Amino acid sequence: MNYVTLGFSLIFSATLACSQKPLHSKAPTQGICGVVVVKRGNQMPSPDAKTPEAQPVQREVLIFPLLNMNMVDAGENGFIRSVRSAKPIKTVKSDTAGKFCLTLSTGQYSLLVREPKGLYANLYDSQNNIFPIRIEKNRWSNVTVEITHDAVF
Repeated sequence: MNYVTLGFSLIFSATLACSQKPLHSKAPTQGICGVVVVKRGNQMPSPDAKTPEAQPVQREVLIFPLLNMNMVDAGENGFIRSVRSAKPIKTVKSDTAGKFCLTLSTGQYSLLVREPKGLYANLYDSQNNIFPIRIEKNRWSNVTVEITHDAVF
């Protein structure tokens, strides 16, 4: 084998190897990022007392296909005893600052958090969809999840 043939073989092999691997991985382009906070105590505005601030917390965040109230067994104070015929698509735990991020396909979802007393959501739209979130192509949705079952408004 001469040097030209050997050189050509090495270049061809290197080109083939590089073409089979991506040069860089594509970063996620859409999903949801948020923060989970707890509000406790008297949240009524008063000129004499400062309203307690929301505190960030670690919680498991569950993403379901869009849920409606007729698809769950609801409890009191925003708790959900069970979800009928739907399982979480994704779950993530918020960090100690309450922050979380998840990549998701485009579509509509419901967000619930796991509390010691069960699944919790306190936000609904006009069609009784539970904590609805819309994920659009190439966009990140931001959300604040307020856990308020121990607060008075």
